[in-house]
Amino acid sequence: MDTEALRSFVRATELGQLQHAADELGVTQQAVSKRIAALERELEVRLFTRTARGVELTLDGQAFLPHARSIVAGIERAITAVRPGSRALRIDVLGLRSAQAVVLHDYWRSHPETNLDVVTLRVNDPRVAVTAVEAGDIDASFRTVIDPDTLPPDVQMIRAFDSPLELLVGPGHPLASARRLTPPQLRKHRIWVPGIAPRSEWAEFYDQLATDFDLRLDAAGPHFGDEVLLDTLADSADVATLVGARDRYIWPTNYDLRRIPIVNPTLAYPLSLILPKTNPHPGLRGIITHLGSLPRLPETVWLPSWATRPRRGDSDIANARRDQPRQGDSTGC
Repeated sequence: MDTEALRSFVRATELGQLQHAADELGVTQQAVSKRIAALERELEVRLFTRTARGVELTLDGQAFLPHARSIVAGIERAITAVRPGSRALRIDVLGLRSAQAVVLHDYWRSHPETNLDVVTLRVNDPRVAVTAVEAGDIDASFRTVIDPDTLPPDVQMIRAFDSPLELLVGPGHPLASARRLTPPQLRKHRIWVPGIAPRSEWAEFYDQLATDFDLRLDAAGPHFGDEVLLDTLADSADVATLVGARDRYIWPTNYDLRRIPIVNPTLAYPLSLILPKTNPHPGLRGIITHLGSLPRLPETVWLPSWATRPRRGDSDIANARRDQPRQGDSTGC
């Protein structure tokens, strides 16, 4: 089996577009298309369906992906074994528009010499990401295992940063004119967060958030993508959603969506970094230092209970934060 075809398939899946995969691999889009077509002929299945936005995995493609990723990772480890120091720092994020990806991009812009590979595993269960770190498929993952005692002995988890939440609404929503909101003001308003996956860290987060503030969180229906969510918000007078302050969303100007900070207390989503306990990639030290330099949140912050318990490893970020000025009203993390 052509290993370059496997590599093209994996990267096209992670990036969502053949052209992006071609740019990263240093070949033409036609070359990537031919490689994947040859792979599909060999397997006698279709791996992708083409859409206006790029490519999406078929069911056969979803079944094949973890095996292909494992093969590609094994090849990369073999190459690294004879060319130490040549491999990029590979970090998993929840999405390429997520706060974690934005923070990594900020770091890379100030350290362009860093050979950084940002990937999305597209899994909901953080234990799958832990397994990928343990196997060496990735060097680190922005995921949280709520019970750190269940981590394998050779994997650690450190607190990365806390991402404050904002309410995202359309122009017809009753709260659209607010400049800031407090959690009690959100009560009785429908907050739609589709696609909350069982066993995910965010399922536990939203469950505690709704309970602590008596919020009307609606997780009904599958998540058809950010575009559908934004379309719904733009046309609705009663639906809102929650987004991270650093998360990137793009919508047409005529949607006139509003991002409104939530304060007193600031509602924050805690983000952790999972990495090997011994011999981590040397590039991670700079990332951890950068995380420690991020502006702090206000004094009054709500976090879920599992994020307020002391954990081994938190001192790594805490030490990097030493002597950092406190931003009394910042919501920029």
